[in-house]
Amino acid sequence: MLRWAGGRRSDLPYGKDIGFRAVGERRCVGARGNPCPHRAVVPGRATQARCPECARLDRAFSVAADGVPDDPRTYRVYLAWFGPGLLKVGITAEERGSVRLLEQGAVAFCWLGRGPLMAARRTEELLRAALGVPDRVSYDKKRSVRTALPERAERAGELAELHRRAVALDGWAETLERVAFEAVDHADAFGLPGLGAAAGVVRELVDGGTVAGRLVAAAGPDLHLAGDAGVLVVDARVLVGWELARADAGAGVTVPVRVVREGEGGNGSGGEQEGLF
Repeated sequence: MLRWAGGRRSDLPYGKDIGFRAVGERRCVGARGNPCPHRAVVPGRATQARCPECARLDRAFSVAADGVPDDPRTYRVYLAWFGPGLLKVGITAEERGSVRLLEQGAVAFCWLGRGPLMAARRTEELLRAALGVPDRVSYDKKRSVRTALPERAERAGELAELHRRAVALDGWAETLERVAFEAVDHADAFGLPGLGAAAGVVRELVDGGTVAGRLVAAAGPDLHLAGDAGVLVVDARVLVGWELARADAGAGVTVPVRVVREGEGGNGSGGEQEGLF
């Protein structure tokens, strides 16, 4: 689903043909629900459509940056699985449920604990240090393994082992309650079974450039579109800040595309093709 300025939403079921055209310049979207006072132009390749001033304001009130340490909500610590050996630890407000994991494109995940914000944060840091699990995984790495996943049981098994090691650690915050293991799998929801390797990744829109194809999968911000040249990944974060107009579903792709060469696993680290894909 895409959300537009003004609150309108567009459902994007798998199998749907979509097409859009970028218009004008990419503008800053502001911060904390407030418009950018300068309507600043932002770079097309930035994954955050904010100017430096608005980015600082947004970060100042971010839970991730410990900008609201007195947040009274209950938080959960989680383990997210993106591929074999590719896991991360993080926290999210309990009231959000699994939304944060869906946003990140986690193929599978499990909860570890629940409690106050700072207790969750301290335990997150403990797990990172003791287990060597990062709190960030790049989208290039996520894409590199998304189309060659092991079976569901193997995914759950890797999570279960790390969960076992995590809850057995000493040093958890006293106010954080451990949560029993239960694996949640998003592969079907993302449309990943049978998904072909990506031939390229859209990392930037340009004025008048079109993106069109058939939606075959969506994991986090990544839309997988099938077209004449194969499967193309559109990082939806680079759409934010643009005015988008409707384009014919057969209009093709006329924006810069980072081509994925055979053997790179869809990680978008290949050369760039500046034009029609």
